[in-house]
Amino acid sequence: MPKEAILPKQVILPKQEPEAPKPPVQRMPEQESVIPLKTMTDEPLALIIFDKQGMHVMPDESKKFSVNTPPFSNFLVEKIFAKMQEKDSELVRTKQLTADKMFSYNIVREEDLIKEIIIRNVDDERLKELKSSIRWTFEKMYEKMKSG
Repeated sequence: MPKEAILPKQVILPKQEPEAPKPPVQRMPEQESVIPLKTMTDEPLALIIFDKQGMHVMPDESKKFSVNTPPFSNFLVEKIFAKMQEKDSELVRTKQLTADKMFSYNIVREEDLIKEIIIRNVDDERLKELKSSIRWTFEKMYEKMKSG
């Protein structure tokens, strides 16, 4: 009978080992990495560059993305960025989050042209939403620019 008692332990231990590779994924934003955002037809839209401070969205230099081109302001800024900021403001107010960990963004402009979007305090869950929202927004803006 003692052999049966040992067997489950041997079965349980290997199940814990596959979880070991996970930490590098969580540490990813600490290292600098770059994610290209492209249209469905592989047209470059922007680059997302990660560093210790956060993520930097650098619009493709060959395109002149304006803050006035829909759906930039009414969708990306108001529905995505502002909502994340509001949610974190509430968490700071209720002391569930410290102010230095609050989601924030800064749109660097040259007149109306978007030069860079700096986003701070992004977790893995929001990263996915931000990536798809930014890509979708820039793609829609690019379509409007081409047809306009």
